[in-house]
Amino acid sequence: MPKSTYSGKDIQVLEGLEAVRKRPGMYIGSTGPKGLHHLVYEVVDNSVDEALAGACTTIDIVIHQDNAVSVVDNGRGIPVDNVPKYRKPGVEVVLTVLHAGGKFGGDGYKVSGGLHGVGVSVVNALSKRLEVEVKRDGKIWTQAYERGKPLGALTATGKSKASGTKVTFWPDPDIFEEVEFSWDTLASRMRETAFLNKNLKIVLTDERELEPRRAEFRYSGGIVDFVKYLNEKREALHAKIISFEAEAEEGTVEVALQWNSGYNETVMAFANNINTHEGGTHLEGFRTALTRTLNDYARKHGILKEKDDNLSGEDIREGLTAVISVKLRDPQFEGQTKTKLGNTEMRSFVQSVVTQQLGDYLEEHPKPARSIVTKAQQASKARMAARKARELTRRKGLLESSTLPGKLADCSIREAALTEIFLVEGDSAGGSAKQARDRSFQAILPLRGKILNVEKANINKALSSQEIQAMITAFGTGIAEEFDLEQARYHKAIIMTDADVDGAHIRCLILTFFYRYMREMIEAGYVYIAQPPLYKVSVGKKHEYAYSDKELQQALARLPENTKYNIQRYKGLGEMNPEQLWDTTMDPESRTLLQVTLDDALAAEEAFVDLMGDQVEPRREFIQRQAKNVRFLDV
Repeated sequence: MPKSTYSGKDIQVLEGLEAVRKRPGMYIGSTGPKGLHHLVYEVVDNSVDEALAGACTTIDIVIHQDNAVSVVDNGRGIPVDNVPKYRKPGVEVVLTVLHAGGKFGGDGYKVSGGLHGVGVSVVNALSKRLEVEVKRDGKIWTQAYERGKPLGALTATGKSKASGTKVTFWPDPDIFEEVEFSWDTLASRMRETAFLNKNLKIVLTDERELEPRRAEFRYSGGIVDFVKYLNEKREALHAKIISFEAEAEEGTVEVALQWNSGYNETVMAFANNINTHEGGTHLEGFRTALTRTLNDYARKHGILKEKDDNLSGEDIREGLTAVISVKLRDPQFEGQTKTKLGNTEMRSFVQSVVTQQLGDYLEEHPKPARSIVTKAQQASKARMAARKARELTRRKGLLESSTLPGKLADCSIREAALTEIFLVEGDSAGGSAKQARDRSFQAILPLRGKILNVEKANINKALSSQEIQAMITAFGTGIAEEFDLEQARYHKAIIMTDADVDGAHIRCLILTFFYRYMREMIEAGYVYIAQPPLYKVSVGKKHEYAYSDKELQQALARLPENTKYNIQRYKGLGEMNPEQLWDTTMDPESRTLLQVTLDDALAAEEAFVDLMGDQVEPRREFIQRQAKNVRFLDV
C-alpha cells in the first residue's frame, strides 16, 4: 500500500471551544447521563462560589419543559467590563475561553468549589443555545450563544437595582446520547450542596410535569443537619450529634459525627464542596485522630485494660456516620478521578483539631463516650470471631483459592482482565447459563434462594452464609481488612436475575453485599447488571426481542397493519433456552450491561438504608412513592 503523506498541512489546531466539541468526554467525563448532569453542576458551582465569597444567599434551578435548564443566583454578577488581554467583556471571556475566571489568583475568590471543574465555557460549547443575563451596576446585560459562539455583543437591555447572574442552556442533542435530566439526580446533588453551605437556599423546580415539582433545600445546621439526615433511618447510639469547627492559616474544617447501632461506616469527606470519593489528607487526619483519641480515652478511664489490645480504626468506625468538610485557598486534587485531596498541611491540621475537640467532648460527656467505646469493643470481638471463622473455613478448604465452590463453573482463561463471572439466580437458570456461555472466558456461579441481607448483619454472621462464602471464594479478593482488588479473578461480576419481584430482591441483596463489603469492586467498575429481554414478539417464524415497554411499542409500531403477532413476556431466565439466553443476555456482541457506579454516594447510601435497613417506615414510604410507576408487580 502507498505510504500516506504527513506534513505541516496535516497539523490541525482546534481554536477556542472546538476542542471541547471534538472530545467532550475529556472535559465532562462522558456524553451519557453523567456528563449531561455535569453541565448543571458547573453552572451551579459558579453560584456556590459566590455564596462562599459571602455574596449569594439563593440559587434557583429550573428544568424547563423542553429540557433547558436555568440557574439563577443573587450574587455579584459576572463582570461586564472588558478584560484587558482579550478586549472583551468579562462575561464573554468566561463563556468562551477555557479556564477563564476569577478563581486562579487575585482577590475575586478566597475559596472556590468549582476550581477542579472545567468551567462554564464548556457548558456553552456543548449547548445548542445558551443565554446569559447579568444584573450588575444598575443595569441588566444579556447575550446569547449558539454552540459556543456569540450571536451578538453583550447588550444592556434594562435597569435593575438587584445583582446576580442567570444562565439558561439547552444541551446539544448532537453531543449527548439523550438530553433528559433526572429530577432525582439533581435533587440529591442540590441537597448535598445545601448541607455543605449553611443557610444557602437552593430551590429546584421541574416544569416538565403537569403540576410543576418543587423542592427547597436550606439547612441552618449545615453538616450537623447532614449527619442527622443520613442517620434519621437508623437507631442513634447517642442523641446529640458531636460537632466542631476550626479556622487557621491552612483553611477551615467542620466535622459532625454520630454513631448508630448498625454495622456499617458512612464517612463522607469534602474539600471546597467537592465530594472527595477517594479520600485524601483531610480524611487521613480525621481517621488517625479518631482512633488515637478513643483509645486514649478508653485507657485513661480503665475501659481498656493493660492486657487488652488497642481498638482498631475499623472497630471504632463501625456504625459511625460522619461528615468532614474542609475549605482551603489552593486545593490540590489527585487520584484517578481527581477527587482525592493531596494538600499535606490538611492532614496535621484536621488531626490536631479532631484530637483536641473530640477529646474534650468525650471528657465532658462520659455516658455517650462509654457507649461509643463499648460498641467498638463489641465490633472488635465480632471481628476476631469473623477472623477465626475465616481461618476455620480455610482449614476446611472453603475460602482457599485452590478450593473453588463446587457449583462454580469456572472459565479456562486465567487472565482476570479478560474474564467475567455471572451470578445467576437459581439452579435452573444456572443450568441454562452454563450451557449458553462461552467456556473460555465466562464463569457461572448459581446462587440458591435469597442471600443474607448484610445491612442487618455483622461480618461474623455474613461469613456463616454459604452463598456469601461461595461469592467471596469465587472472586478471590478476600474480604474486609484482607480485601485485595489485585487478587480479583474476574474483572466483570455480572448479576443476572429474573425480571420479577423476587429477581429484583435478589439483585438488591447482592448489590448490598458488594456495597458494604466489596465497595472497591464497584469503584473499579467491576460490577454489572445483566439486561435480559422482557418480551419476545413473534410473527410466524421470525421474532424480535424487546428490553423495555418502550422497545415493545416500537417493535409493534414497525409491524405492517393487520399482521398477526404473538407477545411472550419473560418472567424468568429459565424460560429461555440456552441459545436465546446467549443471543440476548450473554453474547458480548449483542447484549446490554448496566455498569454499577458510585457517582452519587449519598443516593446509594439512602437507597440501601431505605430498602435493606431495620426501619420499616422508609420502605413503606418508598413503595407508596413508587407505586404509580409499577406496571408489572408480578406476572
